[in-house]
Amino acid sequence: MAPARRHRGGLGALLLGLSLTLNPGLAPAADSEESAEALTVLSWGGAYERAQREAWFDPFTAETGIPIEAARYDGGLAGLRDAVASGEVPWDVIDMTRSDAMAACAEGLLEPLSPNLLAPAPDGTPPERDFLPDSFGRCAITHTLFATVVAYRRDAFPGQRPTAIGDLFDTQRFPGPRALQRTPAVNLEWGLLAYRVPREELYGLLSTRRGLALALDSLERLDTIRWWEGGEQPVEWLLEGEVVMASGYNGRFFDAMVHRDAPIEILWDGQVQEHETWVIPRGARHPEAARDFIRFTTTTERLAELARRIPYGPARRSATRQVTTHPETGQDMRLHLPTHPLNAENAIVKDEAWYARTQERISDYFRDWLAAHADE
Repeated sequence: MAPARRHRGGLGALLLGLSLTLNPGLAPAADSEESAEALTVLSWGGAYERAQREAWFDPFTAETGIPIEAARYDGGLAGLRDAVASGEVPWDVIDMTRSDAMAACAEGLLEPLSPNLLAPAPDGTPPERDFLPDSFGRCAITHTLFATVVAYRRDAFPGQRPTAIGDLFDTQRFPGPRALQRTPAVNLEWGLLAYRVPREELYGLLSTRRGLALALDSLERLDTIRWWEGGEQPVEWLLEGEVVMASGYNGRFFDAMVHRDAPIEILWDGQVQEHETWVIPRGARHPEAARDFIRFTTTTERLAELARRIPYGPARRSATRQVTTHPETGQDMRLHLPTHPLNAENAIVKDEAWYARTQERISDYFRDWLAAHADE
């Protein structure tokens, strides 16, 4: 097993991005006597935020007169902890992964959220029956399911192409640099899958030092890894030919394939599905408007409209049934959802409760491993 020789990437910690990217197209409704105070939503930027603007932000402003200001977020809790401790919380709503939301809720960093604030389905089905299982937490409500997947350049492998997640670690048949997220999540699961560990045994084995070591052994097979933090980075590196395979969010890869004619393919085998949630930070300036925003964006119609623009699975069954075609290309977006039965056949559902419980320990272990291999 060859050691990894070079591991490159940004050195930033998983912090909340504090720079605001304002949406100049948002304005109060025409009949408003004065401008309403803006609602600040912390989201993930790029293609995802563009889809949110079209499906959620602009329609919410048109209906309520409340402008939306979008701020950049790349995951983690450090910035939220600092903001809550200082008593100066600059965000009203945060678009947060469920594992982070669970950890933040346990630390008392979030406001409680009740499913009672949600709208019923168009046919009157109550939210408790319409939303997918485990969509409601004490402080979080799931709006979509996304997947971290592997994508590869078609021209890098003109003959045999990758078909299984284990091919990510096979540098003999599929040589070239890889891009992976600078986080233990997903990398650990894929590392064990490469050793053909059954999916139902992944988190039990990762709870042991032997399992963690085995997972990281898979990463050490790779000659060159570029570590990414922002979701746009792996897409750019693939397009520029700096890597031949990359992990990333399925919606970002789809957007590059559609809007930039990117010569890439998504490998659905081993996709890791995760809940994306809305949360309200403790001390938010506009908590009631934030709840109105969450109710609006989680309606059946709004969730379906988002999935028409970027292929993330709606958390509502009624919304999944309403997903149709991409507004620009006419592609059937149901076929690109990570939750579609054909794509989800070998999916891993991320054990977010496990990550919430072990976050600090696993992160420290992974950080030590990175530091030990930084100069190899």
